[in-house]
Amino acid sequence: MSDTQQDPVNSSATPDTATLSQGEAILSQTPEAETLTTSDSATASVESLQARIVELENRLKDQQLRAQAELQNLMRRTERDISQANKYALEKFSAELLAVIDNLERALAASNPDDEAVRALRDGVVLTHKLFGDALKKFKIESIEPVGEPFNPELHQAVSTQASNQVEPNTVLTVYQKGYLLNGRLLRPAIVVVASAG
Repeated sequence: MSDTQQDPVNSSATPDTATLSQGEAILSQTPEAETLTTSDSATASVESLQARIVELENRLKDQQLRAQAELQNLMRRTERDISQANKYALEKFSAELLAVIDNLERALAASNPDDEAVRALRDGVVLTHKLFGDALKKFKIESIEPVGEPFNPELHQAVSTQASNQVEPNTVLTVYQKGYLLNGRLLRPAIVVVASAG
């Protein structure tokens, strides 16, 4: 071998600075170097994804609570509607029966209890009226008989006023037709005459 040629294996020459800077440039292009430089952005990305997951979980919990509350409200409304339907299912039927009891009361008012000719008939009407009244009470239909009570526009319908010094003004003097309640709800108002100042 000549002196000018060096053995590449046994060369103990030190690399120059140009060679070092080329090596650093090559190292910076390797995937490991890219991983080191992008690890900060990956950490930030993971943190933002975790924050988004927490936000979505909170939204989902809120929606679940709202759905449960809505379901409970719907169940309560349905139970109340069913209860009301059961309670007032007989309202129209009951209103039609009131004419029957009114006529029985008119028959009793028109008949003379002392007349022997109609006594048996009157006794039959009295018993029928009693049975009918008991049937109405059984289904929670109550009569309104407000004579002497203050006029209540929610329960009474005034057809006229009459001057009176014997009772306070705005007091019911006469009842032309009884009113009725079904389970505490007005079925028919009482038709009344109300006292005025006189």
